[in-house]
Amino acid sequence: MAYTSWLDRLGLHRRELRAWALYDVANSAWMTTILQMFPVGFFYPYAASGLPADAAESRFAFGTAIAIFAVGLLGPWLGTLADLKGRKKAFLGAFLALGATLTASLYFVHEGQWVLALVLYAAGNVAVTSSLAFYNALLPGIATPEEVDRVSTAGFALGYLGGGLLFALNGWMMASPGTFGLASEYEAFRVSCVMVAAWWVFFSIPLFRHVREAPPRLEAGERTGEGAGWVALHRLAETFRELRRHHADAVWMLLAFLVYNDAVNTIIRMGMTFGKDIGLPVGPMFLAVLMIQFVGMPFAFAFGLLADRIGAKRSIYLALAVYVGIVVAAFWLRTIGQFFAFAFAVAMVMGGIQALSRSLFATLIPRHKAGEMFGFFGVFDRFGGVIGTFVFGVMLSLTGSSRPAILSLVVLFVLGALLLSRVDLERGRRLAREAEAAAREAGPA
Repeated sequence: MAYTSWLDRLGLHRRELRAWALYDVANSAWMTTILQMFPVGFFYPYAASGLPADAAESRFAFGTAIAIFAVGLLGPWLGTLADLKGRKKAFLGAFLALGATLTASLYFVHEGQWVLALVLYAAGNVAVTSSLAFYNALLPGIATPEEVDRVSTAGFALGYLGGGLLFALNGWMMASPGTFGLASEYEAFRVSCVMVAAWWVFFSIPLFRHVREAPPRLEAGERTGEGAGWVALHRLAETFRELRRHHADAVWMLLAFLVYNDAVNTIIRMGMTFGKDIGLPVGPMFLAVLMIQFVGMPFAFAFGLLADRIGAKRSIYLALAVYVGIVVAAFWLRTIGQFFAFAFAVAMVMGGIQALSRSLFATLIPRHKAGEMFGFFGVFDRFGGVIGTFVFGVMLSLTGSSRPAILSLVVLFVLGALLLSRVDLERGRRLAREAEAAAREAGPA
């Protein structure tokens, strides 16, 4: 493929593409500082200080699973409602406001208040991941099929950079609170939560200013006024039937994504807990997570370019093969040096597999139904992690060790690859474009 500029090569050659990608910078602050630091840097030693260690870990694992489940239930209906009203950005903004408020509210959590801490964290998790469904649904409307892989990976790459920069500052604050006039590492984390909320809001502004949104397309008998929620439920049922009948390849993609992304999300969510469980020091593990952000950036861009050469599907296969090697090696992980090697290997493939899954799915669905289709994608994205985190919670409760759980992820990666092999890209993309053409011919209701 011939590129017109280096920005074109990276998928950032138009203002709206750059504005869209900056939302990955915005929400990645939550995914680094909150998602990574909250469990081992704040919840276990401070908010849950009155609980036994195994009880605190199992409560956190189950609380995380409940949050993911809640997002899965809400996602499709909200995505369909956003399509119906033509207001993806408005829904994204609502969850952004809710999530930023909940995140900043962690500032008021004090020692022993584990219930309040877990509720705010879980609800914030629901808000940030719900916002991603609307963010992802904007992608098909701004990127051409030739651009979509590069644009998607560019978002992840910039997210690594942005999330990494704030994570580095917040980590420094927690490691040396006196330097910043703070009393303890726990006060530093509480202040960091306010900083994350502000960062999230600030870097979201370009999306709301520059990313265009397609107008709603009503179907026969639909209206966007009174009863829109019921209309959305009806359309959601129709979309589900349409997916099964006419978009089988998108369904196979969703199933494959559900399975292998479950393993990916489990590693992301429980990696620090796993390291703590096998006796590794928290400080160096934070440095390993920071390393992931900066190593992940060039590798995410690289996966976008690789997809241009060999295709997104083959690139995902490559990432899955690397992940199998990662989790097998992790079973015998003993030292902090090995944890750094583990983190480096994860950084090589984490952004690529998730970004290319997003862009691959975007090419298999009709663009005028992106919100509701990505609502389903959000279900499978968020449910990805329920099985793994639940297994971690059960294994920690029954055996006191998470090593059996980490090794079991091999099964999910292999099964995901087998399901992905059922996706016929040429057929799926042809059917999606035919559905778009039929909708244009039918015109607005």
